[in-house]
Amino acid sequence: MARRTLGILLAGSLVAATAAMAIPVTPDPARDGLTKSIQINWSHTKRSNGFVDDTWWAVRGRCVPDYLGERLLCDTIGLLAQAASRTFETKMSDDMGLPLVDLWGLMTAKNSPFVRSVHVETPLGLEAVLDFYRAALDKRGWTETDGAVVEPGRAAVAYTTSDGPALLRLVRQGNMTIADLSLRKPLAATARIQPAPGQARLLLGNKTDEAADITVNERTIHLTARAGEGLIDFDDAADELPDRQKIELPPGKYKVTLKLRGSAAQKREFEVAANETWGLLVGPEGAPLPVRMY
Repeated sequence: MARRTLGILLAGSLVAATAAMAIPVTPDPARDGLTKSIQINWSHTKRSNGFVDDTWWAVRGRCVPDYLGERLLCDTIGLLAQAASRTFETKMSDDMGLPLVDLWGLMTAKNSPFVRSVHVETPLGLEAVLDFYRAALDKRGWTETDGAVVEPGRAAVAYTTSDGPALLRLVRQGNMTIADLSLRKPLAATARIQPAPGQARLLLGNKTDEAADITVNERTIHLTARAGEGLIDFDDAADELPDRQKIELPPGKYKVTLKLRGSAAQKREFEVAANETWGLLVGPEGAPLPVRMY
């Protein structure tokens, strides 16, 4: 009798749990809109001349559950992702010496003989991001120069540092703030990946196992799986790319579309300035990974 009662209770609990898993939930932007999973990659390359290249990138996924069971799973994954994220952020910030704003959804960073840079996409407002970087860079002893431009939807602030000139550029794009912080080192003048004077250079690669298409202002470049995946790892790999994966551009804003086979197209507006070189990789699920390289 006792066993039968226990079996009934267990069966009832299982039915109740199964039913709860299928209960629809109302979307909660404050809870479900937060990024819940994270993919991280870090590469370290040491050259024969002793120079070192370090590159980081990380992408957070979004978890928007339709049912209670999915929300519970999202919460569990989120706890694990937060721990991994904190470890990654601490290492990246310590090794790079550059601050990283909270609530980022995508970030890339580069530390080479030519540049230290970080690219961040965050839902925080532009003013909040600007305030964060101004305070954080002041603590690092960076000196803001005259002539900062702060307008609705964009900001540009130049700095002098003991290691070289630096620039913070912010752009509001949709519901995200794009932050680019870079410090150009004295050895930059020897870089083989620098663009023609007054121009910008865009280097294209594919980090995935699927073929991909990158369209820059209506010009489409087809990339096979893993084509140019090492371009951001060191200067030689970028310099040896096929010519079709190197694009010279006048300074300005460009519409970029990334289409990975089997995934929805992702669109961005990408801004480049004169005398800058960027690597643009197709990342997980077609996410664009921009890396400032020069």
